[in-house]
Amino acid sequence: MQKRIHVAVGVIINIQKQVLLAKRHDHLHQGGKWEFPGGKVEQNESVTEALIRELKEEVDLDINQTTEFMDISHDYPDKHVRLDIHLVTDFTGNAVGVEGQQVKWVYIHDLNDYQFPEANKPIIDKLLALNS
Repeated sequence: MQKRIHVAVGVIINIQKQVLLAKRHDHLHQGGKWEFPGGKVEQNESVTEALIRELKEEVDLDINQTTEFMDISHDYPDKHVRLDIHLVTDFTGNAVGVEGQQVKWVYIHDLNDYQFPEANKPIIDKLLALNS
């Protein structure tokens, strides 16, 4: 039976219309690839609560508000992920890789220049379509 993981994902967009990416550590599932920051939704936690917590823990941003963007289910050979994706434009702080991961602000039209996990492709496609 595949492991099932519910993940809160933040598509964080700054006032320059850049999106924040984080690079997964090599030893992790889909390691070495870029992703939109976020993390697992814990039991008895809403997606918004998980996202606020995870973005503080991972990239040291204080999130004031999120907006639902899309929901993706994806099967990898070893696990099933449900990505609950929210747009984040109302935040404070300067993004840093709290866990030692590389973080980078990237213009949306440059997203195809980065390697992402397969489950992230629909997010990129939607962002590119909205910004074309």
